[in-house]
Amino acid sequence: MFHTVIAGVIAAITGFASSFALVIAGFAAVGATDQQAASGLFALCIATGVTCILLPVLLRIPVSFAWSTPGAALLVSAAATTQQFGAAVGAFLVCGALIVIAGLWPAFGRLITSIPRPIASAMLAGILFPICIAPVTAAVEQPAIAIPMVLVWLLLARLAPRWAVPAAMAVAVVGIAILAGPSVLEASAVLPSLEFVPPVFDPAVIVGLGLPLFVVTMAGQNVPGFAVMKTFGYDMPPRPVLVTSGAATVGSAFFGGHAINLAAITAAIMAGPESNPDPARRWVATVSAGVSYLVLGVGAGLAAAIVRASPPIIITAVAGLALLGALVASVTAALEEAPSRIPAISTFLVTASGIAVAGIGSAFWGLVVGGLMLVWLRPRVPRS
Repeated sequence: MFHTVIAGVIAAITGFASSFALVIAGFAAVGATDQQAASGLFALCIATGVTCILLPVLLRIPVSFAWSTPGAALLVSAAATTQQFGAAVGAFLVCGALIVIAGLWPAFGRLITSIPRPIASAMLAGILFPICIAPVTAAVEQPAIAIPMVLVWLLLARLAPRWAVPAAMAVAVVGIAILAGPSVLEASAVLPSLEFVPPVFDPAVIVGLGLPLFVVTMAGQNVPGFAVMKTFGYDMPPRPVLVTSGAATVGSAFFGGHAINLAAITAAIMAGPESNPDPARRWVATVSAGVSYLVLGVGAGLAAAIVRASPPIIITAVAGLALLGALVASVTAALEEAPSRIPAISTFLVTASGIAVAGIGSAFWGLVVGGLMLVWLRPRVPRS
């Protein structure tokens, strides 16, 4: 049982350390103040922790949750969509409500997951691409921090892949602390607090941010999350899982959190045989992860201070290292079917461009262009 508890702690630390900087950078990109960004991260830790404790105890299976990392990447690319954080929060609430509806109304959930895989994957790849080139840019602009960070990541990617991104983040934190001086610790001395953010329901932001956030959360996290659990022999009921994650998204959104979904990568740590030889006892690992997230949430103020003190390109570079695997998987899925390669690459290019038309961001337009191209280039069926 000791190893089961430790598996949950490792999963939580890995999930937090590998993406907290991206989350805070995403909030800042859509207009959050420093206090709102810290509140958003704190709210996500609480929501993740509570869901990771509640559902496993009720279902006795190692179902685990995390914040939406692809969703955070979407926020980074959505700066042209809005600079009013209240409008972004309105989009987060719509995303959460749609996840709940997908759980209560199976036909709606099937409709969303029936978006052609190449198009959904290409949209995600377009969101991730500008972030994943940041390590290259950072190595030129901030070599003193970026180069050691990348070298440590390369070394551990070979020797201990699970710890590669957290170690790179640790190197970045040391470099940032040296660069910024003791002011980082002084700024983070106050414990994080939840700050209510009044939502603003702007139709353009809902379409340009809320709907793409829902799509990437469902296609990029929830669907893979179900698949990972199935590989370990757990056939999870979709309704309680989606309703719980959607409700957690709505609850955290009022304090700045963007989206909660099924864990995928870290789920394998807790649901696999390394956690416990007995599949019936692995749920303890997810409870352990939930408690760990609640503890890690206390460090949200420190995390926000580190990001605030850092050159922005360093934070994006760490996120880029963390998301390289997701980019490879997305590009592979987008281009594996020859007939849909042109629509998929069109989706990728439009999304990666970062354009905003009528106040609606590029992720939405990437889906639109890809869908139209898919219909237009569909092979004609000869008439008999």
